[in-house]
This record gives sequence, structure tokens and C-alpha cells, in this order.
Amino acid sequence: MPLRRITTLALALSATAATLTAVPGAAAARTPETLRWKPCAEEQQKPAETAKDSKGAKGAEVPELPPLECATLDVPLDYADPGGRQIEIAVSRLASEKPERRRGVLLTNPGGPGVGGLGYPAVLAASGLPQEVRDAYDLIGFDPRGVGRSTPVSCGLTQEQQGRGNFPAWADTPGDVVREAGRARQIAERCAASPSAPLLPHIGTADVARDMDRIRAALGEERVSYLGASYGTQLGTAYASLFPGRGDRIVLDSALGPGGYDHQAMRLFGRGLEDRFPDFAAYVAARPEYGLGTTPRQVRATYQELARRLEREPVQGWDAAAFRGITFDRLYVDANMPELAKIWQALDTGGPVPEQPPFPGLEVLMSARFAVICGDSPWPRTIREYQRDVRADSRRYPLLGGSTANIGPCAYWPRSWVKEPVRVDDQGPSNVLLVQNERDPGTPLAGAKELRRALGDRAVLVTADQGGHGVYPFGVNTCANEAVTTYLTTGQRPARDLACAAEPAE
Repeated sequence: MPLRRITTLALALSATAATLTAVPGAAAARTPETLRWKPCAEEQQKPAETAKDSKGAKGAEVPELPPLECATLDVPLDYADPGGRQIEIAVSRLASEKPERRRGVLLTNPGGPGVGGLGYPAVLAASGLPQEVRDAYDLIGFDPRGVGRSTPVSCGLTQEQQGRGNFPAWADTPGDVVREAGRARQIAERCAASPSAPLLPHIGTADVARDMDRIRAALGEERVSYLGASYGTQLGTAYASLFPGRGDRIVLDSALGPGGYDHQAMRLFGRGLEDRFPDFAAYVAARPEYGLGTTPRQVRATYQELARRLEREPVQGWDAAAFRGITFDRLYVDANMPELAKIWQALDTGGPVPEQPPFPGLEVLMSARFAVICGDSPWPRTIREYQRDVRADSRRYPLLGGSTANIGPCAYWPRSWVKEPVRVDDQGPSNVLLVQNERDPGTPLAGAKELRRALGDRAVLVTADQGGHGVYPFGVNTCANEAVTTYLTTGQRPARDLACAAEPAE
């Protein structure tokens, strides 16, 4: 979810101090578990700001989290040199309490990149994951390499540079691209000169997928099931492609296209907001007390007018980029619409606007994210290419203009750090279930459809006629939720792609 103010679902959990050696990933049969589990330290604190994902589409606060066990696992920094430098991966477990019903392990990831997942099993369990799924699996979380309790990376980014990754400045003209190019180059150069430079070429999705297979082997499992959301779908796709025989039941929720977070995926954020915005416009238009318009067309016009005003003169520290960013962010979840409408109202009338709290760990998050996104696939290298894309997207997606097509650090990332993308095709078992909202701003439906075509008979796609980012288990669509639960617990997927109708809000 690279353009929003990223708020992790996973809560920071301490790993043990033990250093462990992973079982080789080529193990064909179940082997004894090698991880040493200990209770996680008492650092299961909620993030500084309540994540929309941790509230879920139903808008309910997460109840008390169940305790987890933690361990660490040594893996190669460079899988081309398995005997060389080792780094640590922090792993967590919420074990099934019904051994007689246990099927295996369910590896989980909440998204990112740059976001930890060590606490995600606890968040899932506390946020409505059906009991039959909890009984069937040990829920496994982990902090991907470069992040959190795993071996971290840092580019030493300044506050201003960290902000460049939160939400981009408006881009509409060739000059906008030229101005951004200098800032983008500075970020790439800072990363290349940082003490973490030896690690940054090895933080990509393929590396994390190989770590996932080391976790599987260390757990003593012949195969592993998987539940990943947002960027976690790219991890799941990579794992299913690199290790097709070691995946059991794979669920990809809110999917990126087969290219993952490449340049084209970034450009799709503009389409995502266009898909999602009508839901908010209808909500506001039905509530004239906000004074933002009584028809969806008027609400859209208010958005454009507020953005223009804030571009000329920020209000209480809010400029146009912050306004567009908070709009994009809050539309990830229906329950955030009242808050967003009040922010718009305050910016429009000059009333008090809430301050955005600081986000802890943002520098490491942004450093790891640049390493993943820029290293996973080649990006355009010339200013002219970005100018062309900005011009095209300014016409296609007027709510965000060409902002998300603009140049970034990936244009200047060291070429030797860029890996060949993981090949995604239809070769492998038919064990993938895609589940997707129709109006998702973060991972638009168009990307999920592309992934469905690339996977062919390996996958079935379930769509839900609802908006927002994330379906399972936080969403309100019973049809989509039950399809996932049925697959995880029985192995039965829908016989063909399934479109779930909209359901009335509670």
C-alpha cells in the first residue's frame, strides 16, 4: 500500500534472543521442528494511530489480543551464497488449541512492503477469524527481512524524504516530473551510500518468499497454507511460483497484478481512487449537514476545489498533497467515511483540523519499501518516459492526476540491485483462491483480474460488490468470507469464478 500513510496491522512483538539455523528448504518430508518458542515479550503495543485495517471494514475496535509465542530463524542474506552472511527473521505463532482438528500451519502476511507481520496472527484472531480456521491451523506471522524484529535496514532518510513515500506531490506537467527527479535521485543516492547498502539488494520479494520456505521447513511441515493481503498477495504469488509443490491452500486477498508493485501498479492507484470515490460521494451527498454537496457530482467538485485552494494556501499545515493523501487513505474502510467528511468540512470552513500523529518506525519502513519496490523489477530510467505517463494519467484519473505515475527513487536505483521479476504463470497445482472487493482503492480489481488470467487454472477469483481494501476476515460480505473459510477448512473452492452480491450494511 505504498501511497497511503501506511499503518501496520501487525503489532510490534519482541523476538527471542535465540539464534537458530534453518532447515534447508529442499526438505521433501516433514522434519522435526527446529524453532525454539518462547512467550513474546510484553511489547504487544498498539500502533500510535489506530490502523484502519485493525478496525476492519465493520469499524469495530480490536479486542484484547491473544498472547503469541516468538522465535528467531537464521537465513542467508544472499541465497546465491547460502553459506555466507546470515540474517535473522523473527517468527511468531498462535497455536491451534484443538490438536485433533489441526491440519497444519497457516503462514500470514498483512501487506506492505516495509510492514511487519509478527503480530498479525493475534490481530486476525481478535478480529473475527472464524474459530474453525483457528482450530485447523497454527497461525504463523513473521517480520520480513529488513523490517521490525528481523534484521532491519535503514537509508538514513530525512523527514522530508520519508514524506515523499507517503503520498506524492501533484504531477500534471513535464516540469512537475523534472522537479521531482532531483528529490528522487537524492533518495536513491542516500540509500546507496548508507551502512545498509550491502543488505538492500537482498530485501526483495523473491528473497522473502525463500525465507517463507525456510520458515516452513523449520516448522517441520512438508507444505504450508497461506493467507496474505495487499502486498502479501505478491509474496504469496511469488511463493506459489517458486515453490509450487510446497503450497497447500493459498488465499490472496486484495491482489496486485502479476508484476507486483511495479510502475504499472503504481499508476493503478489513480484508477483505484476513481473506482472507490463514488461510494464516498454518495455517502456525503446523502448528509447535507456536512455542507460539501448534495449530489455526487457536487461532492466531486468540492474535492477538486479544496485541492486547488490548498495548493495555493495550506490550512493548518494541510496542503493539497496531504488532503489527497488522507482522502485516499480513509477510503480504505467504510467506517472511516464520517471522519473523512469532518476533515473535509474543517478544511472547507476553516474549523479545527485534527493533527496527524507521528508514525513510529517510518524511516525503516520507507527504506525497506524502496528496497523491495525498486529492486523487484526494472523501472523506467528516463524523465521523458515519466512525463509521458504523467500526461496520460492526468487525463485518465483526474482525482489524483499523474501523481502516482511520477518519477521516484526507482528510476535511479543501482542497476546491479535490480533482480529479474518472479515469473508468474499457470504451471502448478490448482490451489489459489483470490478474493477481491470490486471498488478497492489500494489494489484495484483490474490488477486482480490480471493475476487471475496469469495464474489460469491455478486460481479462482471471488469478487465482492463492496468498496474498501481488504476482504477477509474484516469485511461484511458473508458470501466472500464464507468462500475463504470453506476453502481453508475443507479445501473446497468455488467451481468457477464467483461474484458475490452487495449485502446491506449492519
